[in-house]
Amino acid sequence: MKEKLTKDLMPRRFSRCPMGRSEGLILTSAIFAAGGAYAQDAEVAVEEAPAPEGTLPEYVVDAADNDTLYQADRLSTPKFTQPLRDVPQTMTVIPEALLVDQGATTLTDALRNVSGISLQAGEGGAPPGDNLSIRGFSARTDFFIDGLRDFGAYGRDPFNFEQIEVAKGPSSSTSGRGSTGGSINLVSKAPRLNDFVHTDVSFGSDDLKRTTLDYNQTIPGIEGSALRLNTMWHQNNIPGRDVVGSERFGIAGSLAFGLGDRVIGETPDESGKGMVPMTLPSDTRLSLSFFHYEEEGLPDYGIPWVPSTVTDPRLTSYIDKPAPVPFDRFYGLVDRDFEETSTTMGTVRFEHDVNDSLTIRDQFRVGRTERLSLVTAPRFSGTGTEIRRSDWKDRDETNTMVANQTDFLVSFDTGEISHEVVFGFEFVHETNERFRRKAADGPPTDLFHPNPYDPVTNSFTRTGAFTDAESNSAAVYLFDTMAVTNWLDLTGGMRWDHFELDYLSVGEDGSAERLNRIDNMPSGRAAVVFKPAENGSIYLGYGTSFNPSGEGLSLSSGGRGGSTFELDPEKNETIDLGTKWDLLDERLSLTAALFRTTKTNARTSDPADPDNVIILDGEQQVQGFEFGLAGEITPWWNVFTSYTHLDSEILSSRNPTEIGNELSNTPANSFNLWTQIDLPGGFFVGGGPQFVDSRFNSNANTREAPSYWLWDAAAGYEVNENLTLRVNLHNLADEQYIDRVGGGHFIPGAGRSVMFTASLKF
Repeated sequence: MKEKLTKDLMPRRFSRCPMGRSEGLILTSAIFAAGGAYAQDAEVAVEEAPAPEGTLPEYVVDAADNDTLYQADRLSTPKFTQPLRDVPQTMTVIPEALLVDQGATTLTDALRNVSGISLQAGEGGAPPGDNLSIRGFSARTDFFIDGLRDFGAYGRDPFNFEQIEVAKGPSSSTSGRGSTGGSINLVSKAPRLNDFVHTDVSFGSDDLKRTTLDYNQTIPGIEGSALRLNTMWHQNNIPGRDVVGSERFGIAGSLAFGLGDRVIGETPDESGKGMVPMTLPSDTRLSLSFFHYEEEGLPDYGIPWVPSTVTDPRLTSYIDKPAPVPFDRFYGLVDRDFEETSTTMGTVRFEHDVNDSLTIRDQFRVGRTERLSLVTAPRFSGTGTEIRRSDWKDRDETNTMVANQTDFLVSFDTGEISHEVVFGFEFVHETNERFRRKAADGPPTDLFHPNPYDPVTNSFTRTGAFTDAESNSAAVYLFDTMAVTNWLDLTGGMRWDHFELDYLSVGEDGSAERLNRIDNMPSGRAAVVFKPAENGSIYLGYGTSFNPSGEGLSLSSGGRGGSTFELDPEKNETIDLGTKWDLLDERLSLTAALFRTTKTNARTSDPADPDNVIILDGEQQVQGFEFGLAGEITPWWNVFTSYTHLDSEILSSRNPTEIGNELSNTPANSFNLWTQIDLPGGFFVGGGPQFVDSRFNSNANTREAPSYWLWDAAAGYEVNENLTLRVNLHNLADEQYIDRVGGGHFIPGAGRSVMFTASLKF
C-alpha cells in the first residue's frame, strides 16, 4: 500500500572511541605488560579439564606451550556434544596459533586456510570485505559469534578470536536460515584461571602499523573469577593498490565467574598428618562480555571488466576480460570515496549444572552495527577508454539485533543405548534502517591513466528515500546423539523456524510501500557414524537448509531486482560420506569427504521478460570431495592443509543460456598448505602456498578470473620465554591476481608485503 511518510534527513554521526589513537594503545600495552611481569613464571597453555557427563567443557590453564598446536578436538557450540572426529559433518577449525604464525590481520586472511571458500566483490554498495561463498553458495549472512548470528556488514579483525569454526554443507538445523554451502562461527576469547599479558607490536611495508594486547587477570578474593581484555589498533595501505588503505580499532572485555573447581571442604592428606582442600567442578558459571570495533578508510571497487560495447582497437581483444592495465590502477576519487563502520555488542552467558545429567545454558546479546560509505564503481562510459565515475554506491545503514538462545543438555540411557540430547529455543529481533543518499558525479578519467586526485564536489546528502526492515524469528530444536554400541552412533536433529519480516520502502517523494513475509520452515540432519577404531570414524550424513526471500532483511515487489516478497524459501539438501582419523598418537587429524548439495527450487528469472518475474523453478547442484590435515607430524613440525574439488552445474533455469553452466564464484579446485618447523636454538620457519582455480563472475559464465598461486613465508626467533621476534612475508612472488569477482568489476589481490612483529608474554 502507498502512503506519505517523511524521515529525519540529518546524517548519523559515528562515535569515536577515545582509545582509538595508536599512541594511547601502545602506552596501554606497555603499562599492562609491566604490571603483569610478576606473573612471568605462570604457565600459559590450555588443556581441557574433564567435565561431568552432560555438562559443558571447562578450560583451565596448567601446562606449558600448547599454543603451537594446529589441531582442535572439540567445537565450542553445545549443539555438538561429541569430539570433533565423531561429528558427522565436514568441520574446519582454524586455531589462534595458526593465525599468529601466519600474521593474519583480517578474517579473510584467516579463511584462506579453508579450501572451498571464495571471495566476492561488493555489489550495490555491499561491503566487499567479508562477502564470500562456501562450496559455491553465498554465505554473506552466515556469520556467527559464539553461536549467535552476526548480521552486521563490516570487515572483521581476528584480534579477539580463540578459533574459527567453518561448517560445510547445509545446516539450518543448527544455524537457522541460510547456510546453503556452510556457515562460519567466530569463537571469542574468554577469561582463564591464570594471569598473563600478551602484547604484539608490528610494523611493515605499505605503512603497516599494528598493536594488540591480551590481558588476563584472576580476581583476588573471588574464587573462580577472572577478567580478560583484548585490544587492537591497526593501520595499513593495501599492497599494490596505490592509495587504498584503512585504520581500525577494537576492544573486547569479558568477566567470568564460576571457572574451574570450587572448594567444598577439607580431607586428610596422604600422610594423614595434614589437611588438603576438597574440590568439585563449579556447577554455575556466568560471563559478561563487551565488544566494540570501528574502521574507516578508502574502499576499493577495483578494475572494470571490458564490456562488449568497446570498439577501441586496444581493447577489442579483451572483451569480457580484465582491462589490460596494471593492477595498481585506482579509479575512485580520494576526495569523495570513504567508508566508516562501527560495531558494538554486549553478551551475557549463564550456565548451570542441575546435576550430572542436566546442564542449562542461556545466552543473551544486544548488538548494533553502523555503516556509512560511498564508493566508486568503475564503468566504461562508451566505446573508448573513458571511465565514468558517476556509478557510485552508497550505504547509510544501521543494523540492530536482540537475541536470546537457551539450551538444555541432557544425558541419559534407554536400555543399552546412551543419549546426549540438546534441546533449545532461540528468539531474535533484527532491524535494518537504510537511508538513500546522493553525491556529486565525479569527472570521468582515462582507463590507462586514471587520476584519483581529480577535484570533485564533496556533497553527500540524504535524498529523503529510506527503507526500514524489522524481522522477528523464533526457533525450537532438538538433537540426539545415540551411542548404540562402542562402534556405532546414530545422530539426528530437527529445527523449526518462524521468520517474519516487515519491510517499508519510502521514495524521495514520500510515497511508501509496505511488504510483509512470514515463513515457517522445518530443517533437519541425520547421520550414521561407524567407529572401526578408537581414533577414527566413518559417517554418512544428510542435511537440509532453506533461504527465505527476506534472508538479507530486504523485500521487493518488482523493479530491477524482481519481485521477491511472494516467494517461498529456496530449499537445499546435502548428502555426504566422510571419514575422520586422529593419527600419530592422535596429534594429527585427517579428514576426507564426498558430498553433493542440491538447491531444488532456486530463484530464477527470464532476462527477456520485461516484467522480470522471479519464480522458484531453478535447480543448482555442487558435488565434489575434499580432504584436510591439521596438527603435529612431530613435536617440532606442525601442518595445516586442505584441498577441495567442486563440480558445479545449473541444472534448470528460466534463462536457457545458463543451463549447464558453472555456478558463479565456484573454483573447481582450491588448495592451501601452511607448515611450520621449530629449529634448534629457538629459531622457527614456516610457509606454504594457496591455489585457487579459475572462476566465473556470474552464472552467465562469460567473464572468467584466471587461476593463481600465492606463496607466504615466516621466520622467527624465540629470544627467551618472554620475547619472540617474527617476520611474515605475504605473496612472495608478487603475483598479480584477482582476489574478488563482481558483476562489472573485480578487485585485485594484495601485492607482496612484509610484517615484523615483536611478541611479549608475561
